[in-house]
Amino acid sequence: MKRSDRADQVGFAVEEAVEEGKWPRIAVLGAGAVGCFFGGMLARAGAPVTLIGRAHHVEAITRDGLLLDSMHFQQQIPVLASTEVSAAHEAALVLLCVKTLDTEAAAKSLAVHLAAGSVVVSLQNGVDNVERIRSASGLEAIPAVVYVAAEMTAPGRVRHTGRGDLILGDRSGRNPPSNYQRHQLDSLATLFARAGVPCRVSENIEADLWVKLGMNCAYNAISALSRARYGRIVRHAKAHDLLRKVTEELVSVACAAGVRFPEGDLLEAVFQLGDTMAGAISSTAQDIARGKRTEIDSLNGYVARRGAELGIETPVNQALHALVKLLEEPAANEQLDLSATYKSERAVGEANGW
Repeated sequence: MKRSDRADQVGFAVEEAVEEGKWPRIAVLGAGAVGCFFGGMLARAGAPVTLIGRAHHVEAITRDGLLLDSMHFQQQIPVLASTEVSAAHEAALVLLCVKTLDTEAAAKSLAVHLAAGSVVVSLQNGVDNVERIRSASGLEAIPAVVYVAAEMTAPGRVRHTGRGDLILGDRSGRNPPSNYQRHQLDSLATLFARAGVPCRVSENIEADLWVKLGMNCAYNAISALSRARYGRIVRHAKAHDLLRKVTEELVSVACAAGVRFPEGDLLEAVFQLGDTMAGAISSTAQDIARGKRTEIDSLNGYVARRGAELGIETPVNQALHALVKLLEEPAANEQLDLSATYKSERAVGEANGW
């Protein structure tokens, strides 16, 4: 197909670049741990990438490059960085990696600067980001399921501790994707694979999004509340049982919502994740530690809300959601100094022979 025949079709620039063995211009909106990992991998492979994020990261990356401390290598990667969404104006491909609570605002800002025919891929937690992006901005984003354990350890420094792969699917919800959509998705999968990022195209992206939501609901809140990494959680008997209850509730809600899960045991997959990503600590735990708002409303909170709409009880997801929301309150982030109280009580006890 000639360029003139499909110049108005979304993603032509990406497909053309892949077919010719070249790289399209790429922007990463939301250069946190996830954005820096995937953007860094693409830049390392030679793609022209611009990371768009917060000032302290941008300053460090502009000065020193992005330090990608991977499980497989450690490398300082030269890459462009900006604090302005307008830096995405020449990108043929935009990876939207902002937190779910920023989805609408980011989509509206991006729509103003996006070049005609550019592709937007949502690399976010949750199952409803594509719909929210469309509602807020009119943009048609491609949903991606992200499996990676990564954290920002300092400005401009990302540490990778587990996996690092993607699943893409048809944004229209067609299962399987249409022929044209499948070709576009295959091109994107090839592009990521060239950068050392395993990527497959799903025949049922809705189910894959819910599977990932199950992983997030199982581990994120527990990791934040216990300050434990995934391996410790899955090996603890009582926490192991909690993982089971969270997952069973989610499956009930998903099935009531009409989600068709693939063959396989989701609960067993949840347990396996704790082994394969044993060193991971959830993004929710990282947000709480930094005094930031979390995505819990789009995780356990989403399951609880959807369950209420469908008449499905979700007491464990409700409890985890409520506890994380409590941690988000400013007062909960204050470090209580009880040492004076303990010293006073000890002195009184010693004086009275306790």
